[in-house]
Amino acid sequence: MMKRIIFFVALFVGQIINAQCAMCKAVVENGDVSIAEGVNNGITYLMVFPYILIGVLFFAIYRYRKQAKN
Repeated sequence: MMKRIIFFVALFVGQIINAQCAMCKAVVENGDVSIAEGVNNGITYLMVFPYILIGVLFFAIYRYRKQAKN
């Protein structure tokens, strides 16, 4: 059951992400290389923080469960 849920979430998230690229694509196509690099750097910068927060959350849950067992 969990595999099915993960499959459908991944399927729909992929479609949503693909639909959100129109503005970035338009900016990059009309600009030069420095604009494209700036957009790529901005996307990378914005994507780092959610992954860090999720990592910290999972680490806190792991530590909490480890302390609860002891």
